[in-house]
Amino acid sequence: MRTALTEKLGVQHPIIGFNRSPAVVAEVTKAGGFGVLAATAYTPEELDAQLTWIEDQVDGRPYGVDLLVPGAIAIGDPHSLITSLRAQIPPEHIAFVEGLMEKYDIPAFADASGQYDDVMENLGPSRVSALLDVAFSHRISLIANALGTPPPELVERGKKAAVVVAALVGKPEHARRQLTAGVDMLIAQGTEAGGHTGTIATMVLTPEIVDLAGDVPVIAAGGIATGRQMAAALALGAAGVWCGSVWLSSKEDIAIDAVKQKLLAASSSDTLRSPTLTGKPARQLRSAWHEEWEKADSPRPLPMPLQPLLVSDAWSRIDKAAEQGHEGAMALESFFVGQVVGGFQELRSAGDITRDMVAECERRLKYLSELAG
Repeated sequence: MRTALTEKLGVQHPIIGFNRSPAVVAEVTKAGGFGVLAATAYTPEELDAQLTWIEDQVDGRPYGVDLLVPGAIAIGDPHSLITSLRAQIPPEHIAFVEGLMEKYDIPAFADASGQYDDVMENLGPSRVSALLDVAFSHRISLIANALGTPPPELVERGKKAAVVVAALVGKPEHARRQLTAGVDMLIAQGTEAGGHTGTIATMVLTPEIVDLAGDVPVIAAGGIATGRQMAAALALGAAGVWCGSVWLSSKEDIAIDAVKQKLLAASSSDTLRSPTLTGKPARQLRSAWHEEWEKADSPRPLPMPLQPLLVSDAWSRIDKAAEQGHEGAMALESFFVGQVVGGFQELRSAGDITRDMVAECERRLKYLSELAG
């Protein structure tokens, strides 16, 4: 298949695999797609090591990174960002989360540190700059910003380095701002997607963004985990697909086994958009965690970044206990995932998932061509 995506990125197939696991990125790339590493959770040193490892695996094939590059950071002491932000969390919210840990008998672990602290540190100007320096020191072909409009310096830097700058959008207003900023590629992410999403479905959103974008390629995201869904995205005018949730059913993804087993057992109706993990609506697997927050006497979730800092230590404890088969932790356990979770049947390699999606897409496109003939 040849599309604006394959031409722009120099890949064989118009499929982008977004994941935090370097092995998934490498396998998608080696299968002819385009792997993108979710990089914000890494320190600059870790990111350098991960990108070096990916490059050793892919033998010169192109790949990219996704970073959260905010235009502004939350109000806090830049010299002690996490401590100053934690001080803004109301005591009643702290008591509520501690009460959940007691109710579900979640043990405390000496080595269970908050999983969001590094992410929050990475949103600070100095750390963002360091991560960008690392990314551009490697031979990336694309950098995506999933947190609003990329700052002008990022767009300029991408153009100077001949690196495609992409940005996610969830509504036409977002796309107009991104186009004005000069991005090279738009990712139209529908509400079916895992993680932070809007409320417009991919089927509606994609052609709206295609009509706005002109010559700028549009990549469809959200609800795409099969070749049939990939073909549908191309039929809507997309130049390719951006897939995230499907890799959670891969052997290479680093999610703990307890999470993967819950995902394999879930249906497409078992997800919801909730702000209880990050402070912004994000699609994830429904669990007892969400039921507790939805009770009438529960506090309202805090805005980002206070909510993730509030629940960070608790989720590290839940994950660690779930790995050990703890019943209460398994009831609370959740993860960011899209509605395609209902199609997960077994764990497969990311390379096989890529090849199967492409082959099914080609068969479907051929069938549709025959219908038109």
